[in-house]
Amino acid sequence: MSSFEAFFRDYYDETVRAVALAIGSRDRAEEVVQEAFAKAYSRWRLVRMMDRPGAWLYVVALNAERTRWRRERKDGSAPAVQTCEPDRTGTVLTSVLLRDAIDRLSPRQRAAVVLRYAADLTVGEIALAMDCAEGTVKATLHQALRALRVDLGGDEL
Repeated sequence: MSSFEAFFRDYYDETVRAVALAIGSRDRAEEVVQEAFAKAYSRWRLVRMMDRPGAWLYVVALNAERTRWRRERKDGSAPAVQTCEPDRTGTVLTSVLLRDAIDRLSPRQRAAVVLRYAADLTVGEIALAMDCAEGTVKATLHQALRALRVDLGGDEL
C-alpha cells in the first residue's frame, strides 16, 4: 500500500460495515473506525508494511469499543443492547433473516461471526481482536453457528 489516502478509500466503508455488524451500532462503528484510521495515519510507515493492514484496523477498532464497554460496565452506564441497522449497500449480509439471526446472538458470538465471515479474519486475528485464546474463538464460533442453524432452521451454514 503506497498512500494513506488509497488505504482509507479501499478499507473505510467495508471496515465500518463489518464493525457495525459486530457491535450493533453504525454510528459507534464510524467513531471507532475513524479512531483506528487516525492511529493508522500516525503509524503509517509501519501499517503500510503489514501483510493485512485491514485486519489491523478491525483489531484497533474493536479494542477501542471493548475499552468503552469495560468503562461503561464499570461505571454502570452500559447502554441497552442495540440492533444493527440494515446494510443499505447490499455488500455485507443482505439477507434480513440472517441479519436478524446474527443480531440475536450474544455480543461476543456476533463479533466472532462477523470478524470471521464478513471481515475474513483468521482465528488468530480474531483472538487478538477479541483479546482471548484461539480455542475460545473456535468454541465461540461453533456455538454461534449452532445457534444460527437452530434459529434459521437449516444445516446450510
